[in-house]
Amino acid sequence: MTEPVPSHRSGRVGRIRSSRSRSRFAAVTAVTAAAVLLLSGCTTWFPNASTDGGSTGAAAGQSTPTGEQVEADLQPFYGQTLAWSDCGGGFECTKAQVPLDWSDPTGEPISLALIKQPAKSGTRQGTLFVNPGGPGVSALDFVKDSVDFAVDPSVQQQYDIVGFDPRGVGQSSAVDCVTPAQMDAYLYDIVPGKRGSDEWLAGATAVAKSFGDDCAAKTGALLGHIDTESTVRDLDVLRAAVGDTGLNYLGYSYGTFIGSEYATLFPEKVRRMTIDGVVDPTSTGFDSSIGQAKGFEGALKAYLTNCLSGSNCPFSGSVENATKQVQTLLKAVDSNPITASDGRKLGSASLLTAIFYPLYTESSWSYLSQMIAQVKTGDATLAFQLADAYNGRNSDGTYQNNQTEAFTAINCLDYPAVTDEATIQKQNDALIAAAPTFGPWWTYGDIGCANWPVPATRTPGPVSDAGAPTILVVGTTDDPATPYEDAVAVSKQLTGSQLITYEGEGHTAYGTSSCVHDLVDTYFLTGDAPSSDPKCTT
Repeated sequence: MTEPVPSHRSGRVGRIRSSRSRSRFAAVTAVTAAAVLLLSGCTTWFPNASTDGGSTGAAAGQSTPTGEQVEADLQPFYGQTLAWSDCGGGFECTKAQVPLDWSDPTGEPISLALIKQPAKSGTRQGTLFVNPGGPGVSALDFVKDSVDFAVDPSVQQQYDIVGFDPRGVGQSSAVDCVTPAQMDAYLYDIVPGKRGSDEWLAGATAVAKSFGDDCAAKTGALLGHIDTESTVRDLDVLRAAVGDTGLNYLGYSYGTFIGSEYATLFPEKVRRMTIDGVVDPTSTGFDSSIGQAKGFEGALKAYLTNCLSGSNCPFSGSVENATKQVQTLLKAVDSNPITASDGRKLGSASLLTAIFYPLYTESSWSYLSQMIAQVKTGDATLAFQLADAYNGRNSDGTYQNNQTEAFTAINCLDYPAVTDEATIQKQNDALIAAAPTFGPWWTYGDIGCANWPVPATRTPGPVSDAGAPTILVVGTTDDPATPYEDAVAVSKQLTGSQLITYEGEGHTAYGTSSCVHDLVDTYFLTGDAPSSDPKCTT
């Protein structure tokens, strides 16, 4: 089959993993092997060509090549010169050094992998950092495989386009937990017992604890230092290392979290920033779960409305009746999983992944119809193809990257897990009431993070942008993964920002809405932002 190409992919609905859904930016083309990163080769320094970058943020210590003053123990990182090397296709690659532990920058360093497409014209404005979301998605792969989808060619003319794998991810110092066979078991094996029963809870807990213990054993100290705040501080180092006094940034989905936190910590260093498909940093893990459950419920109804109005729809009757048919199908495979040709069994968790993947964008709804039609006949082939595409699993059973490990590890540091049984039961009831189709599969709390070997380091709270120039905050009204309300909330927290609404379907708008696309491109090229919400419809 041809892989569908939703602009972002949903998170795994963890029968044992985090109940939060992942928001990941999917490449337009199939993700290939990541670029080879080399430290050898000639050193190239790109000074900032902009005249309106952020201020230097002076502090006692030594100066960096951008003219900033930083403390002496940070100077080796802020003052490093990156050795870029040709890595094919017009791209250059390198690695940078950042502290493992930002509270002790004199300790062990870690490395971050970067890829750059140099600006294509002589009117260079600086570097535009791009992050596709996740957490756990490789920005290096995203830029290398889909730069024209990530950033308009007009913007590529005037900016170096840079993607970096955040700490814990991809080709940077990365989380490492299990073998491919163990990952298959973790993602696809079915926990015995009825969901919520003592047998099921004991089995799910055992699997989660084993996975966490494996991550701790193989990853070591890094596992406790891949929180988002540390990534934000890394990004500021990279900004200085490429020679820019002000950060230019385009973040999608979870990448919006990185962007808004950067504006909070370094508002005076923001130059131009757009965040699209917004995560609200005030949300708890449960807030995120119920918001996404409702979002996917809405996306399902939009799909069913479209499906029932056309031909070859695997459902019949009204949208309400068709929704009940989806619920019945999920319960059926939960009780009686379908065995695929490779021996894997399609249960409710894998079927949910296969449903969510094409719900991310209207252009992929036809794959959902094909998959449901097959499953109704007892054929799990397409369902596993969709789930595998989402999970980054190759046909030979290997995995393209470490996105599952990184997703879990980063979320477990960023969101404290709820363990109180009474609270979990109230949350279960709320999820089922809010999203009758998908809510029941998000229940029983965050078993993965509740059994994680390192504690959460972050408390949810608002962001701010005092002193920053205008930031564009883009939200889609029918976004299944990052609810529109999150974009509205963050636009209010970032008091100098401008909300751009896309009245449409799908996760993120820059690659979907021509109106949003043009506004964002104009902003990066000229600095001009709309003075009010344009409420884009096209």
